[in-house]
Amino acid sequence: MDNRIGEMQVFLRVVEAGSYSEAARRLLMTPSTVSKLIGRIEARLGVRLFERSTRRLSLTFEGRMYHEKSVALLAELDGIERGISQGAAAAGGTIRINTTISFGILGLEPLLPAFWKDHPDIVVDLSLSDEVVDLYLDRTDVAFRVGPLQDSAMVARRIGVVKRRIVASPDYLNRLGEPKMIEDLTRHNCLGFNFRRSAPVWPLKESGRIADRAISGPLLANNAQTLRRMAISGIGLARLADYHVRDDIAAGHLVEVLEGTAGDEEQIHALYHGGPRLPFRVKAFLDFACPRLTDFMEGRIRDDRQAFQGRQGSIAAKRTTR
Repeated sequence: MDNRIGEMQVFLRVVEAGSYSEAARRLLMTPSTVSKLIGRIEARLGVRLFERSTRRLSLTFEGRMYHEKSVALLAELDGIERGISQGAAAAGGTIRINTTISFGILGLEPLLPAFWKDHPDIVVDLSLSDEVVDLYLDRTDVAFRVGPLQDSAMVARRIGVVKRRIVASPDYLNRLGEPKMIEDLTRHNCLGFNFRRSAPVWPLKESGRIADRAISGPLLANNAQTLRRMAISGIGLARLADYHVRDDIAAGHLVEVLEGTAGDEEQIHALYHGGPRLPFRVKAFLDFACPRLTDFMEGRIRDDRQAFQGRQGSIAAKRTTR
C-alpha cells in the first residue's frame, strides 16, 4: 500500500526533532522503524535527505527541497480536508432526490418553497420517475420508495402507508355502470401500468386474500398522473394511491368503486446513505421533509402546504382571466 503521506509526516517529525531517536519517541515508534521509513524515501528518490553526524542530523540540499515541498503539500491536504468538512457541516450544497412522479408533484413539491426559506443555499436536484433507478449509479442522496425494501446498506426512514382506491369519473359510470363485484371488471376499461409485468394486473382483495387479477383496457402508462387524468376524462377505471385521488374524490371529479378491494397497502420510506458523517444538507432536508410528508400521507395539511396551494390557485385564476 502506498503510504507516502505517512512517510512524509515521519520525515517532517525527524527534521523537527533533530534525531531519529527523539522523533521515534514522539511518534511512539522504534528508532529502527523511523530509520527504515527515511531510508525508503531516500531509495525511492535516489538521493540522501540527511547528512548524518554523531551530534545532529542536518538536511542535504535535496533534503531542504523535500522538506519545503512536504510542508506545502501537507498544508494543502489539511486545507482540502478542512474545506470539505466545513462544507459538509454547512447549510449549503446540492442534494439529489429521486421519487415517483405523483408523490413528487403532490407530496414533495409543495414543501420546497418553505424548505428554501429555512435553507436558501441548498440546491435541490429533483428527479421524478416511476421507474426504479440505481441509487448508487445515479448518485442519489435521498430516494422515496414504495413497497418492500431491498437488502441494502442504505438507511430507511418510514414516511407512511400507501393505500389504494379504484376510481372512475361520474361520466364513465353513467355510461358503463358501476362495477359491484370484482368479476364485473371484465367488462370495464381498466387502466394499467406498463413497467411491472408483461401482462397488466391489479392486486385485488378477495375473501381476505390478495390475488393478481388480469385487466384489460385502452391504456398502459408508466406513471400514475397519466392514469389519473385519463380516469377523470372518462376513459376507464384506475387503481391509484389514496393520496393521489382523494382531492379529486372530494371535488366530485372521481368516484370510488369496489371499496375495500383495491388490494395491498405498502410502506413508503425515505432511503439515504446513513452513518455518523451524514452531510448537513441531507440531514436538514430529511428533518424538514419527512414529518411533513407523513402528515401529507395521513391527510393532514400544514400551513406551508396551504400557502403553496393558495399560490397555485391564484396563478391558475390569473391564467383563466387572461
